[in-house]
Amino acid sequence: MIQLPEVIKNAVDALTKLPGVGEKTAFRMVMSMTNWKATELKVVGDSLTNLKDLKLCQDCGMFADEDKCSICADEARAFSRTLCVVENASDLMAIEKSGNFRGVYHILGGVLNPLLGVGPDELRMDELRDRIVQKEIEEVILAINPSVEGDATCSYFKTLLPETIRVERIGFGVPIGGSLEYLDPMTITKALENRKRF
Repeated sequence: MIQLPEVIKNAVDALTKLPGVGEKTAFRMVMSMTNWKATELKVVGDSLTNLKDLKLCQDCGMFADEDKCSICADEARAFSRTLCVVENASDLMAIEKSGNFRGVYHILGGVLNPLLGVGPDELRMDELRDRIVQKEIEEVILAINPSVEGDATCSYFKTLLPETIRVERIGFGVPIGGSLEYLDPMTITKALENRKRF
C-alpha cells in the first residue's frame, strides 16, 4: 500500500474536524486542492488563519467586525423592546433569514448541561438578565431547540426574570409540507401542545 506524504495526512486530519466531514470526504477535498495554484491555497489558508481574530458583539455575542454586530448597531433595532434568545450564531442567522423578526438577539452559546459541566455561569445568564433589565426589554422570545437540556434552560431562565417581562417560547411541530405519518411522537406531541385556534 502506498505511503502518502505527511502533508496530505495532516491536511486530511485537519479537515475531518469539520462537522459532517469524514475521512473519505476530507481526502477528496485535499486531492482536489493539490491541483490548486499556490496563490489559491494561500488565500484559503490565510482566510482560515484570520478566524482567530474574529470579534464577538459586546451586546449579543454575534460575530462582528467592530464592537457591535450589524444588528445591534442598527439604530432602527437598537431600541427594540423585544429580545430573542438563541443557542448559537447559526440559529440567529436562520431567524434573520426569515425576515420576520425585527428585535435584538442574545446568543447563549449552548444550553444547560450539568453532565458536560455547562451551568448558568458558563452561559452568562446573569449578564443576560442584567441586559434585559437595563435595556427595559418587555418581551423575551426563547428560540431554544426542543430537547431535555433546551427545556431545562428555558425553565431556569424564566425563573431569573421579573414577572413583568413577557416570556414566550417559539412553537415547534409539523414542518410545512410535512406528513404526519412520517413524524416522530415527540414532534407530534409538540405540534398538539402548540396548536392555535382556527
